[in-house]
Amino acid sequence: MNQDRNTGLQRLRPAIQVNLTENPENSAGHFQNATLRPILKLQNELLLQIFRQYLQKSKGSFFQLNRPEKLAFIANSIRRDLHFRNLLTGVIIGHFTEEEWIVFAGQEQELTRRIADLLIQRLSDQVELFLPL
Repeated sequence: MNQDRNTGLQRLRPAIQVNLTENPENSAGHFQNATLRPILKLQNELLLQIFRQYLQKSKGSFFQLNRPEKLAFIANSIRRDLHFRNLLTGVIIGHFTEEEWIVFAGQEQELTRRIADLLIQRLSDQVELFLPL
């Protein structure tokens, strides 16, 4: 049963163009490119929806900001709001295979930082999609 889950999770992930030979196989860089980036791409729409809900809770202040302020808001939201960051990180971790979890657990601090960086970049790259309701 677990092998079915692992195989199914990996099949769901979109293919992305990255050079996996740049980093040793057990490095954080390899894990980021082989695992994290495909999962974030797969979960993109859900991540956007979660951030939209987060913006609604912020009472619309985001929408009065200029672009640099919006980018800072995104970064600060993920870096400083522990509950929000943990929610987004859980969306990513929930798509790990058992083997990926073992790798993640061994480098949790570094990989959690990389997840936050990737989330900030992904949301910032799509900032124009966040419009007032």
